[in-house]
Amino acid sequence: MELTLAYLLIGLGLGLMGAELFFPTGGILFLCALAAVIAGIALTFIYGDSAIGLTTLVGVCFAGPLIFALFVNLWPRTSLGRKMIVEVPADDETLANMPVNLELEALRGRHGQTLSDLRPSGAVSFDGKRIDVMSEGPMIPAGVWVRCIDVKAGRVIVRRVEAPDLNKVDFNDIKT
Repeated sequence: MELTLAYLLIGLGLGLMGAELFFPTGGILFLCALAAVIAGIALTFIYGDSAIGLTTLVGVCFAGPLIFALFVNLWPRTSLGRKMIVEVPADDETLANMPVNLELEALRGRHGQTLSDLRPSGAVSFDGKRIDVMSEGPMIPAGVWVRCIDVKAGRVIVRRVEAPDLNKVDFNDIKT
């Protein structure tokens, strides 16, 4: 009977730990769960022999993390888990379609002149508009021509280039 009470306390403790995920109690349920598990393990040592107590202790130490890992893997697949967990798109295409980033995408392949030293970040003038950028490699001094080679997650990446030949500029690309 006493060992049954010990195992019921351990089960109650594990159940209260699961309930802590559903009810925001600020850790009160977790402390009660921890107390129940410790009391259950202590009762197995008191009312059983040391082999039963040690087996229970080792079982709880191994089963606890396994149950937690199983719960973490299964929780997002449940209907309540899908409602509580927000999926955040992390791909670059979603970021590229944001309105601010669409403006920056238009800079790809364009030439600009550095307004400040790029160590590796700084400011570049593209068509008279100041844009915060990052250099692809080493420091680039102010007043040097650069070319936008990529736009990643709202960051404009530039590379140092020779001054463009203004006689070959397509004036249809220049906005007035």
